[in-house]
Amino acid sequence: MLESQELEHRLKLRIIKLSDYEDIKEIMNMVYAKVGGAWTKKELTNLLKVFPEGQICIEDRGKLVAAALSIIVDYSKFGDQHTYDQITNSGKFDTHDPEGDTLYGTDVFVHPDYRGIRLGRRLYDARKELCENLNLRAIIAGGRIPGYANYFKKLTPKQYIEEVKKKEVYDPVLSFQLANDFHVRKVMTRYMPDDKASKSYATLLEWINVYYEEEEKLIGRRKSIVRAGLVQWQMRRVRSVEDLLQQVEFFVDTVSSYNADFVLFPEFFNAPLMALFNEVSAADAVRLLSDYTEQIRDEMLNMAVSYNINIICGSMPEYKDNNLYNVSYLCRRDGTIDSQYKLHITPDESSYWGLQGGYHLNVFETDAGRVGVLICYDVEFPELSRILAEQDMDILFVPFWTDTKNAYLRVRRCAQARAIENECYVAITGSVGNLPRVENMDIQYSQSAVFSPSDFSFPHDAVVAEATPNTETTILVDLDLDLLKKLRTQGSVRNLQQRRIDLYNVKWKQIRK
Repeated sequence: MLESQELEHRLKLRIIKLSDYEDIKEIMNMVYAKVGGAWTKKELTNLLKVFPEGQICIEDRGKLVAAALSIIVDYSKFGDQHTYDQITNSGKFDTHDPEGDTLYGTDVFVHPDYRGIRLGRRLYDARKELCENLNLRAIIAGGRIPGYANYFKKLTPKQYIEEVKKKEVYDPVLSFQLANDFHVRKVMTRYMPDDKASKSYATLLEWINVYYEEEEKLIGRRKSIVRAGLVQWQMRRVRSVEDLLQQVEFFVDTVSSYNADFVLFPEFFNAPLMALFNEVSAADAVRLLSDYTEQIRDEMLNMAVSYNINIICGSMPEYKDNNLYNVSYLCRRDGTIDSQYKLHITPDESSYWGLQGGYHLNVFETDAGRVGVLICYDVEFPELSRILAEQDMDILFVPFWTDTKNAYLRVRRCAQARAIENECYVAITGSVGNLPRVENMDIQYSQSAVFSPSDFSFPHDAVVAEATPNTETTILVDLDLDLLKKLRTQGSVRNLQQRRIDLYNVKWKQIRK
């Protein structure tokens, strides 16, 4: 029983105290025997005086066994060519600046008897948490490359770092830092001139705090939790545009009463008005329908302001310069408006109506994140979503109209893929019911849904919410934009970050139109 108790650990993460000095001295003299050994007690006192919360340790049954030391600096004062002595001012630590923007890691050390149980990872995670809580831009550290002494005759420092990245070479310091999400910003010379194992070279390492906000605001800050409402719209007979707008306002009012930031309507939600022109051809009817577009858009913009909600107006036909387009409007609650044209036209839309594709693709800034809009068929072309993702899109809205389940499933499956491959949320909604007197839009199939990336922080099936199929309803969801930031730098896989841009890219052609 006694042996079992002796083998047990009692690990505790805490802030360093001056009374820990003897334990710190013991470990540093072992770990840094060839590069100066331990800080003096006076130097540790200086560090604890200027920044006590930045000095973190792990104790086991009352004895300190690992520690991470750091300061805050205004990194612009030092730049990328600094030395270790400059950063610490040779142990005075008066370089610490509470108003600085960067957490600088000066030391991490683990007692040799405690290696192999990942105490270093715990210390690095604690540092990251500290960086986030203090709203600092990044963690910077100068990293030794003690394994380089065995390779310097055949590899340059840059080549050595590449071999470590590829895991062809193991470096006891650099390999660990790379595994903890740090990237090599550059190679420094004479960072620690006495470091013979590293041949006086060091890596300048950086970890970016994705939650950093450059300017703290008391009001009007960018939201981290965004609420979106999707309207699964019943196609019903209307006698006038006023009838249609009354139904639109009902849903805007309903969704906004839940303090939502967005409400999404389906593609061609105003199609019931086409029944007013049943005596003409389908091509003529959709052109007559476009006569209402400006009025409906303006009324929905007024609703956006009145109900304090951003409205994605599904889509409506627009006829200009003898060309018929399908356009979605983003009506912001600040009174501004933007538009996104459908780019890809289905064979039926072309042959029945004579629709033309648009020429521009946009990411829209809103007070609740950066959003994109792809109308129905456009989501089936992955290049478009990738271009939007490269502009830091958070949410992709997809208003659609489909007549059959197989057509719906094309939209749904592609939307799910877009969410995973572009590390964003995708919201889709369509219409339900029948329009007997409207040619080419007589039947509808829809199951509105919101999709997420597929990783631990998101729903297990990557479906945030979904509606009952073929029933008029709304769904409301909360979308955590901070989870997207975390995913893009710390996810199990990182689809955007790990693209082989050395082999391929997706490029938007500049055209005149």
